[in-house]
Amino acid sequence: MDSGLKGGLKEGGLGGDSHRQDGGYGIVRRLSAWGVHAFTGSGVVLGLLALLAAVNGEAKACLGWLGLALVVDGVDGTLARRASVKEVLPGIDGSALDLVIDYLTYVVVPAVFLYRFGLLPDGFGVALAAFIMMTSLYCFSNTGMKSGDNYFVGFPAIWNVVALYLWLLALDPWINTAVVLILGLLTFTTVKFLHPFRVRRWMRLNLLVSGAWLASSAALVVLHPDRPDAVWYVWLASSAYYAAICLWRTLRGPAEA
Repeated sequence: MDSGLKGGLKEGGLGGDSHRQDGGYGIVRRLSAWGVHAFTGSGVVLGLLALLAAVNGEAKACLGWLGLALVVDGVDGTLARRASVKEVLPGIDGSALDLVIDYLTYVVVPAVFLYRFGLLPDGFGVALAAFIMMTSLYCFSNTGMKSGDNYFVGFPAIWNVVALYLWLLALDPWINTAVVLILGLLTFTTVKFLHPFRVRRWMRLNLLVSGAWLASSAALVVLHPDRPDAVWYVWLASSAYYAAICLWRTLRGPAEA
């Protein structure tokens, strides 16, 4: 028997209040929890729209939908914790739901994007896209994905961000190949990557920099191929901050929660 139901029977008996009959939570709490799951689930729709945009050759639209999916993924965890979703709806695994959607928006669509828009060398696009998808499987199934202080351990398969960088920087496809191979291999290492919404140390600064990066990224996509200096420098500075934090945390070694 469900522990919440047992608690309800103890408090109200078989004839207790109606709001104690379903896991001990009333309809408002349950609707709120379902609303959070629906919000998380909207990421799969955004992923579909991004995939269709990529297939149709609409790079800006694809990156725009992926950007929205990134925002949803960034805040849905906070909403889930505030709504106590895990306790209110114990029959739904929010983590599994999140991982399924993330694999689409972080891996599948970006791999298609890199292939579709010629960012990979001719004749190697399918193989490299497959490499991205295969290495990412390890990341998504790795039970040690997070360190004790909530940094990602190994490259966290943020290929949506990689696709954005390679598209904006317009590097040679062979340089892009090297980037893809190196990042894919870093999946299997203990290199640390910042999670701005979960790492508590310098969280306010991390969130501020993340906001600057997101805003400047959106502006660069919308204005592409124009590249205003002010926006460009904000983007580069915020990128450098992320790189520095990741390097610092990696060199620091193991840490407790």
